[in-house]
Amino acid sequence: MLLLGRILQGASYGLFPLSISVLRRELPEARLSVAMSVVSSTLAVGGVAGLVATGLLVGDGGDYRRPFWLGLGVTLLSLGLACRVLPHRRSSGSGGVDWWGALVLGAGLVLLLLPVSQGNAWGWGSPAVVGCLAGSVLVLAGWVLLERRTAHPLVRPGMLADRRTVVPNIAGLMTGIALFASFLAVLQYVQAPPEIAGYGFDASLLGASVIYLLPGGVAGIVVAPVAGRVVNRLGALPTLLTGAASGVTGFLLLAFLRGEPWVVVVAGLLTQLSVTVAYAALPTLVVQAVDEGETGVANAVNSIARSVGQALGSTVAVTLIAASFDPSTGFPRDGAFTGVALIGALATLAVMVVAVLALLADRRGERRGADALAGVEQATARAGEWSPVSGIR
Repeated sequence: MLLLGRILQGASYGLFPLSISVLRRELPEARLSVAMSVVSSTLAVGGVAGLVATGLLVGDGGDYRRPFWLGLGVTLLSLGLACRVLPHRRSSGSGGVDWWGALVLGAGLVLLLLPVSQGNAWGWGSPAVVGCLAGSVLVLAGWVLLERRTAHPLVRPGMLADRRTVVPNIAGLMTGIALFASFLAVLQYVQAPPEIAGYGFDASLLGASVIYLLPGGVAGIVVAPVAGRVVNRLGALPTLLTGAASGVTGFLLLAFLRGEPWVVVVAGLLTQLSVTVAYAALPTLVVQAVDEGETGVANAVNSIARSVGQALGSTVAVTLIAASFDPSTGFPRDGAFTGVALIGALATLAVMVVAVLALLADRRGERRGADALAGVEQATARAGEWSPVSGIR
């Protein structure tokens, strides 16, 4: 029943790209960036709020079912608001649903994510892990070929290869890695008793959530609309670059200066703000790259990239922590958290590199466009000088 419930909950991942599609259809362009930033940033903020709420509900031996009841209440509230607030429009789409494309893509992603999540238990060199990863490569390659031959594909293959969509997808993947690396590193580290493990602050689950994670969630609520305005004014790529710089700083603090509680709080705040700002910038990058009819699909692909990154981030963090387990203390060694933090820093640094490369490519494109326009104007002027009709160019 638990697995069935989780499968049904998986459908909720479609709500984000649907929300972005509704925003693009209903809002004027001047308001779109801020609205998309707020909606997207709530994914990161909601994650922190969920962790804190879980700590409150299951602390001191509370029933694990309580968070599920909370989730049910939030979902029913969202359903009621959607029915009442969302505008009712007739469908303007055409074509059919690519069921085969959806099925093959789902199979490929399962074959990819299952060994990633279970590799530590199965063994990374086991036949099950190697077989699933090899199968995912074959199935996903076959999916691309299938989409090229489909009249109305689930995802247009050309969109996946477009540089304008590759950039936000890579950034989403790396941001997902950083998100879970930050969560797991902070939660594990601060709960360790220093008299036994030699590090940590002996925090409870509730204390770890409220003291070390909640500040980032609160800051995210404040920053989300501001980030949207920055995206509107400066552009999505500079905003993404700024947020990633914040994340690198936070992870380096976690890696080398985490001995004091206030340092961990500040580091967690910086890393969570990095994720919030990235999530604010990514939808704008995606929307700028595709036509309105592909908004939902393109944002869904970006959501998949984030989800894969989250799976990779949690797997890498758990693997490093488990591999450094010290039998004498019953806790991981301190160096494992340095490794997890450095992986988060590298992932966030990759976001910075991608943003810088995209900015440079955009500027080269602008220069080429300006040079081409100048050439056309010069040619027109020369033609006008030799025109037999005086005064006409």
